[in-house]
Amino acid sequence: MESQREIKLFRSPNAIGRAARRAVDMILPRRHPSQSARQKQNWDRITFLDEPCCYACGRPFEYDQGKSARCAGCGVNPPVYDQARSAILYNENSAPFILSFKHGGRTQYLDAFARQMHRAGRQFWPRADLILPVPLHPTRLVQRKFNQAALLAKRLAAITGVEYNSDLLFRHKATPSQGIRTAKGRRRNVQGAFSIADQARPLVKKKTVILIDDVLTTGATLDSCARPLRRAGAEQIFVVTLARVVRDIEIPT
Repeated sequence: MESQREIKLFRSPNAIGRAARRAVDMILPRRHPSQSARQKQNWDRITFLDEPCCYACGRPFEYDQGKSARCAGCGVNPPVYDQARSAILYNENSAPFILSFKHGGRTQYLDAFARQMHRAGRQFWPRADLILPVPLHPTRLVQRKFNQAALLAKRLAAITGVEYNSDLLFRHKATPSQGIRTAKGRRRNVQGAFSIADQARPLVKKKTVILIDDVLTTGATLDSCARPLRRAGAEQIFVVTLARVVRDIEIPT
C-alpha cells in the first residue's frame, strides 16, 4: 500500500512536477523511431525519481519529511554506503527497457540512461574521486558477454570527468541469481562476495567512491560491495543506480 501511494505522488500534476517532466523530456525523448506502439506507451509512463526521498537509500517519500529523514528500513538497519539515488522506478513500464539492456544487449538507450543517472546523482559528482561499477563474477561475465553496470559507469565517467576504474573491486564468489529472494536471503547470498586486492587499497583510501549498478532492490549487493571499500579506507561511498524497486519495507531481523 505504501508503494502505491508513492507512485501516485510521482505523477502528481503540480507545477514542479510539470517542470521536472519537461526537463526530463529534454534529456530523455518521449518518442523513439524504433519503438513499437507498446514501447512508446511504456516510455511515456516511465516514472522518474527525485526528492523527497530517504536521505540514505533514496527510497521515495509521499511527502517531504525533512532533508535528513530516513525510511523505516534505513532507520533500523542503516546501509553500509553513505547515500544512494536512483533515476527511475522499476515497474512494468520501465522493466522492458532495463531487461532488454541487461539481458538482451540492447544499448540504444545507454546515453539516455546515463544522463538520467547523472541527474539523480547530481549532488555526488562534485565530490567524487572514483566511479566503480558493481562487478560480475568472471563466469557470469563470459555468459553475458558484458557488464551492464560497467557500460553505465563508463558513460557516467565520460559525462562527469570522474576517474573510472573497473579493476579495484572484484567479485570472487559466484552467487546464484538474487531473483525472488527475500531481503534476508539476498544479504546472505552475497555475503563476502566482493573484495579489493591488497595492492589496490591505497587507491581507495580517503577517496570518495561512486558505486554504479543497474537496479537497486534491497541494497544487499551494494552493501556487500561497500564493505571492502570501507575496510580499504574509503572516506565516502555513494551509490547511483539506473532504477530501483519500491515495495513494502521488509524490516531486517
